[in-house]
Amino acid sequence: MIFIVIRIDIRPEKKEDFLAGIVTYSAQVREEPGNLVFSCFASVERPEEYAVIANYVDQAAGEAHVSSEHAQWFFGWLPSVVASVPKIVYQELPDGVGWSEMGEVVLEGS
Repeated sequence: MIFIVIRIDIRPEKKEDFLAGIVTYSAQVREEPGNLVFSCFASVERPEEYAVIANYVDQAAGEAHVSSEHAQWFFGWLPSVVASVPKIVYQELPDGVGWSEMGEVVLEGS
C-alpha cells in the first residue's frame, strides 16, 4: 500500500477557491481504480493549514493517479491557492501493512 500525507498551507484570501477545488478533486480521486482513501482535513489550530491523506493499493495505482487528467489539472491549479509549496510524506508499505485499530482506545460498552 502507498501511504501519502500532504500538508498544504493556503492563502487566506483563496480559502473558498481551495475548498471548491479540493472537494471536486477529492471526488474524482476517490473514483480511481486502486484508490483506497483520499480525504482532506482542516487544522483546528491553523485555519490556513490542510492535510490530505491518500492511500493507493500499490505503486502502479499511484502512478496512474499522477498521470490522470484531474491530477494534472490539480498540480497546475494548486499554485494559485497555496502560500508555499506543499510538503509531502510518501511511504510504500509492505504487503499486509495498512490501517489498523488504535489499541490504546477502547469504546465504552465494549
